[in-house]
Amino acid sequence: MLGAVLLLLALAKPTCPSPAGAESRRAEALKRLLEVFGMEDPPPPPAHVKQPPQYMVDLFNTVANADGVTKNPDILEGNTVRSFLDKTQSEEMRFLFVLSSVAKSEKVLTAELHLFRLWPRVTGGPKRHHLCQVSVYQVLERSEAAAPGGRRLLAARLVPLQGSGWEVFAITQAVLDWTEDESSNQGLLVTVQAVGGSPLEPPPLQFASSRDHHESKKPMLVLFTDDGRRGASPAMAGFPDSQPPAPIVPAKRPGPRSTRSLDRLQPCQKHPLSVDFEEIGWSGWIISPRGYNAYHCKGSCPFPLGENMRPTNHATVQSIINALKLSEGVSSPCCVPDKLYSINLLYFDDDENVVLKQYDDMVAGSCGCH
Repeated sequence: MLGAVLLLLALAKPTCPSPAGAESRRAEALKRLLEVFGMEDPPPPPAHVKQPPQYMVDLFNTVANADGVTKNPDILEGNTVRSFLDKTQSEEMRFLFVLSSVAKSEKVLTAELHLFRLWPRVTGGPKRHHLCQVSVYQVLERSEAAAPGGRRLLAARLVPLQGSGWEVFAITQAVLDWTEDESSNQGLLVTVQAVGGSPLEPPPLQFASSRDHHESKKPMLVLFTDDGRRGASPAMAGFPDSQPPAPIVPAKRPGPRSTRSLDRLQPCQKHPLSVDFEEIGWSGWIISPRGYNAYHCKGSCPFPLGENMRPTNHATVQSIINALKLSEGVSSPCCVPDKLYSINLLYFDDDENVVLKQYDDMVAGSCGCH
């Protein structure tokens, strides 16, 4: 996986006009890097300047540090979080979310409807109600959504009338139906009733709509999924607090031959490796981070291997065999990553929905002789 990143970095900033062969290698490197990120083509940047939902930004900041490196691997359920804005553009409490960007191979784990509760209407009458019942229904028949047979109850609870803020309702069963059969997606219906179930006219509680309220308060569906892409070291997903990643620094160009020879004499250790999404040409659709430090391992693994080189038993034996020339063609152990950490990307997909995705084995946490 890191091999694709290394290949890209070698080609990202050509110092002179590239021949056809170099351009072909650069294109192949970009294609390979997209495969690492689970994409065939990079999503186009949004047509207009868009602000990502604050919920998604806050989730990214909770899960990852500024470089995108996972700091708490236990927060996310699965490795992908998708957000969808309501497409109805209506004042009525009917909502429709288009889920065509969810791949058939993704496993749906949890789905949530996020609605922003507005401050209650000011009325001249006595305040008889302090709570009301909010119910969320899956619409089965669009023309008969109000009829019992035209809808299915997904969630219901009592909500206070005073105050404002986000209310979250579990709607996983509806989304499972929609992802299995796209044509069954007739949207959602939300009702507000008195505690006993009697209607309230006009409803004393309102939620922000898609049409007349600020982008930050629009109805949103949040979907937690897993795409099945897992690295080799899930137990190493989080970056330990005792080893914070260094800031991104430009990669050094190879020096004179004597310097390169000196590098080979240095003991195996971790070195910076900058991945800059703006240089790659991806800054239009990636929201955070702007880049990250992948690190790479470089140096020699000379005999005898000390504990500071974190050798495996196999590497120790190989080092001895190599040093004593006990077998032909046995090289010395290699300096490679022995811990790998995940990173998170917050980005716009092809449909301009905001996605948070976690990728395993993207940052070398430490190096050893293997």
